[in-house]
Amino acid sequence: MRTRFLALAFLSALLPSVAAYSQQAKPSGLMTDLVEHTQAVWSGGYATDLVLSDLDKSKGQYQTVEIASSRPSFSWVVPGKYPARQTAWRVIVSGSEDASDSLPGDIWDSGWVEDSRSVAVPYSGKPLEPSKVYYWRVKVRTDKGGESGWSEAKAFRTAPRLEEYSTPAYPLVKEEQVPVSITEAAPGCWLLDFGRDAFGQLRLTLYSGTGEDTVKVHLGERAGEGRVLRNPTTTVRYQLHEIALRKGLHTYSLVIPPDKRNTGPDAVKMPDYIGEVLPFRYVEIEDYDPKPEAGQVVRQIVSYPFDNQAAFFRCDNALLNRIWDLCKYSVRATSFVGFFVDGDRERIPYEADALISQLCHYAADREYTLSRRTTEYLLDRPTWPTEWILQAVLLAWNDYMFTGDSRMLESRYGILRKRCLESLIGPDGLVSTTLRGQDKAFLSSINRGEKIRDIVDWPHSGSLRLAPGYGGEDDGFVYSDHNAVVNAYAFRALTLMGEIAKVLGKDQEAADLQEEASRMKAAFNKTFLDKKNKRYKDGPVDPHASLHSNMFALLFGLVPDKYRKSVTDFIVSRGMACSVYGAQFLLEALYCGDAQDAALKLLTDTSLRSWSNMLEVGSTITLEAWDDSFKPNQDWNHLWGAAPGNIIPFKLMGVEPLEPGFSKVRIRPRPGSLTRAEMVLPTIRGQIFMGIENTESRKVVTVDLPANMDYEADLPEGFSLEVRN
Repeated sequence: MRTRFLALAFLSALLPSVAAYSQQAKPSGLMTDLVEHTQAVWSGGYATDLVLSDLDKSKGQYQTVEIASSRPSFSWVVPGKYPARQTAWRVIVSGSEDASDSLPGDIWDSGWVEDSRSVAVPYSGKPLEPSKVYYWRVKVRTDKGGESGWSEAKAFRTAPRLEEYSTPAYPLVKEEQVPVSITEAAPGCWLLDFGRDAFGQLRLTLYSGTGEDTVKVHLGERAGEGRVLRNPTTTVRYQLHEIALRKGLHTYSLVIPPDKRNTGPDAVKMPDYIGEVLPFRYVEIEDYDPKPEAGQVVRQIVSYPFDNQAAFFRCDNALLNRIWDLCKYSVRATSFVGFFVDGDRERIPYEADALISQLCHYAADREYTLSRRTTEYLLDRPTWPTEWILQAVLLAWNDYMFTGDSRMLESRYGILRKRCLESLIGPDGLVSTTLRGQDKAFLSSINRGEKIRDIVDWPHSGSLRLAPGYGGEDDGFVYSDHNAVVNAYAFRALTLMGEIAKVLGKDQEAADLQEEASRMKAAFNKTFLDKKNKRYKDGPVDPHASLHSNMFALLFGLVPDKYRKSVTDFIVSRGMACSVYGAQFLLEALYCGDAQDAALKLLTDTSLRSWSNMLEVGSTITLEAWDDSFKPNQDWNHLWGAAPGNIIPFKLMGVEPLEPGFSKVRIRPRPGSLTRAEMVLPTIRGQIFMGIENTESRKVVTVDLPANMDYEADLPEGFSLEVRN
C-alpha cells in the first residue's frame, strides 16, 4: 500500500505507538528549571561517563548544569496521547540515589495532588542545600490510563549559592567532525570541505620526515576555484596559520587568535574551558605531502546542546525543504557562545536577533534556557533602537507561552513595564523619542546610558557604504516625530504587558494597561490611517506609505476590519521590500491577513532577495542580509536571517501555543499550493506530529498530539481534521 506521507517510516520510528506508550506507562522528558539533561557531566566541552555524585571525589575541571533556584520548577511529559488528560501528580525528591530508589522521598513527597499541571510545577519541600545532588521522580494519573509507573530518577546539582529564582544554563559542548571531501587544489595543496560552516577549532595530525617543513593552513567560510577565499569582501572569516612541523607524526591544535571587535568589552566571551573559535567550512593545507586522510584533520565544533532529532519538516517542494534545513542547522550553529548574538562580527546580543532566534529555537528543539537567559541579559543590557527596547516584552511573553513558567515575568515585571516606554507617550496618546524628554532618569529606568533611536529596519539608506542609489531596507520610510512602526510596537507591548499583569494577578495594572493600549490604538488610526488610500502612512503629515508601517499595523492588531483586505493587498504589492529581519514580520503579517499564497511565493522565491539566494551563493548558515551587495560588512552566520525556521511550523503548518505551556494548541494550517507536507514539532509537553494532504481528491490535516494537551482548529475551506489517538 502506498504510504500516505513522505517520510512515514522516519516518523513511525520517531513517534512511539500507542502500544509503546502503554508499555512505558511512566512520565518522561523530566526537566528541572527547564533543563532536561541536568544529570550530565562534561569536561572541556566533551561528554563524560561521570555522574554528578562522582564530582566531589574526582580530580579535574568538569562542567555541569547548576540549579541556583532555591525552589526550582519541575516539568514532565505525561505518558499517553491525546485525548488523555492528567488528573493528578505526585513528585518525590531525595537526597541520595538509594533514597530515591527506596521511596518515598526523604526531602519532599508531595503526595497526590489533584491537578492537570505538568509544566513549571514548583518545588515545595525542605529548603535545598547548595552544592548538593538531588534526585526526583514523578508519577501521574490520567483519565485514560489510570496511575502510571514512577519515572526514572532525574539527578540535579544545586549551585554553590541559591536564590529565589535563577535561570540555569548548559555548558557549551564540542563535537568532532572530519571533512566530507578532500581534493588536490595544486601540487602539495589540499582543499578539505566539512560540508557546512560551523564555529570551532581545528586539530591536525601531520608527518614530517625531516622536521624542517612548514605547512600553511588556511581556514575560511568561502572557497573559490578550489582554494579557500583569501580576501573576502565582507566580514566573512578567513585566517592563515603556519605550522613548523616536528620530525615524525605529530598532532597540532591551531590556536585561534582573538578578534579585537568580537572579544571587546561588550562582547560575550568564550569560556576558558572551550577557548576561542572561528567560523569556517573549508581548510586548505598548503606545502604538504602526502594527501592527508580524513581522520587526520578534525574540526571541533562548538554549540549549545542541541537535539537534531527533535524537529522535522518535509514537503513536496524541494527548495522549501532545503530552506528549512538551512534554517534549522543555523539554530544550532549560531548558539556557540551560549546566548543569541549577532553572528561573529560583534558577538553581542540584540533584541531583534533574539526575537527571531527565540522562535526558531522553539521550532527546532525542546530547549528554553538559551532564550530565557538571553532575554534576561538584554533586560539588563538593552541596545539602542526604540522598537528593540519594546521587543523585550514580546520576548518575555513568548517565553511564557512556550514554557508555561511565569517566574521570569514575576522577577522582571518592573523592568518589563518600563520597557513599554509609557513615559514617552504624550497627550496625543502616541510615543515619540524626539518630542518627549529622554533624561537620565528615563534612560536609567530602562538600563540605558545613551538615548534610544527609531530604526524601522536595517540598514538605512546612506549607511554602511551602500552602493550608489541603494535606498536601504526600510522601503523608503519617511521618519518624523511620530513613527508608525514605533507606535505599532508600543501598542503591542502595552497589550502584552496587560496580559502579563493578569497572569501575575495585578488586576488593576492590567486594566490600566488595557485602557492605555485602547487609547493608543485610537490615536494610531487617527494619525496614521490614510482612509482615502486605505492603508497606513509612515507619519502624520507625509503621505508616504511603506511596507513596514502596514505590516506591523496588521500583525499587531491595529487595523479595523473594514481595512484589513486593502492593507493586506498593499503589503502583498510591496513584495520583499525589507531586510531578512523585516521578512520575519512580513511573513507573519501575510499569514495573519490570510495571504498564504503570497507568503509561500516569498518563501520559495529565487530572486536576489531570497533564501534561495543564500543557498546559491554557498552559505550553509543564514546570512545577515539578502546578499553582500545589500550589506557590505555582513556576516555569513546570522540567525536573524532564518525566519522560515519558525514561519514554516508556526504559520505555514500553523501550529502554535494558544495557552501557556502548550496546554492548548492552535491548529491553523495554511499550506497554499503545497500538496503534501509533514512535520514534527517539539513542545514542552512532548512532540506534535502533523501531516497535510492537499490534492483535488483529498484535503486532510492529520495531527498526533501528546497527552495533556487540548487543541482548537481553524482549517482552510474544504479541509477536514483527523486527530490520531
